[in-house]
Amino acid sequence: MYKKFFLFYVLLFFLTRFSVSENRIPERIISLGTHLTEELYLLKVDDRLIANTIYCQNPPSAKNKEKIGTVTKVDLEKILKLKPDLILATSLSDKQQIEKLKNLGLNVVVFYQPKSFDEICEHFLRLAKIVGKEKIAKEIVNHSKLKVDSIKRATKKFQKPKVFVQLGAKPLFTVSEDSFIRDFIEFAGGINIAQDAGVGYYSYEKVISSNPDIILITSMGVAGEKEKKIWQKYKTLNAVKNNRIYVIDSYKMCSPTPVTFVSTLEELAGLFHPELKGKIRSE
Repeated sequence: MYKKFFLFYVLLFFLTRFSVSENRIPERIISLGTHLTEELYLLKVDDRLIANTIYCQNPPSAKNKEKIGTVTKVDLEKILKLKPDLILATSLSDKQQIEKLKNLGLNVVVFYQPKSFDEICEHFLRLAKIVGKEKIAKEIVNHSKLKVDSIKRATKKFQKPKVFVQLGAKPLFTVSEDSFIRDFIEFAGGINIAQDAGVGYYSYEKVISSNPDIILITSMGVAGEKEKKIWQKYKTLNAVKNNRIYVIDSYKMCSPTPVTFVSTLEELAGLFHPELKGKIRSE
């Protein structure tokens, strides 16, 4: 009888402890996503960020945080030693590792890839609620939405260029309709020629037949310039004839926060409609 009561109280203790930790504001956070790291800085809780990935480069001070691996694979032993009370994961995080961390009793919250600018804002507000910074998050989101609306209005009066976005090579990979990058193109006043690409795989033949006015290559460093030279061989493309092939930083294009979404959108609107370059920011 005594053993039964003892086990009951032990179980009750752990259940109570778990429920309290679930509601407690986290003080030791590990981020497994580049945009999540940036958002923690935006929310001014970077002092609680104890570790992140080797790809967390923005803002510059994020480089100085303890590194626990990449966005896809992490050092589980190192994470356990750091004793986090919150781990922020993404859809790129290794699912088996995430399950192991959860089974070890760690608090893991997964943020899946947003499909629109609105979802980027929703995810940001969700993160803010978890870390107890809802007020500042709402201010940031409201300001970002006002800026986005302003840019959309400014680009409406211009003819829409046909745009192709290259996210990867070998095989050629682009952005379909089911992505927030669609919003980048449409809000900046362009048309995505690959909106029916499904999962994103595409062909050079399809690009050539659509004859885009602009080609955007998302890349970090030298690879983007190499891809640009490949496209420049197709002399009949409008984007080549008019020298409108641009290499865009992958951080800007592929992992935006509500704030960096606006700054990247301003940049794209200026590329799509040179008449607007330098004017949108002052509106």
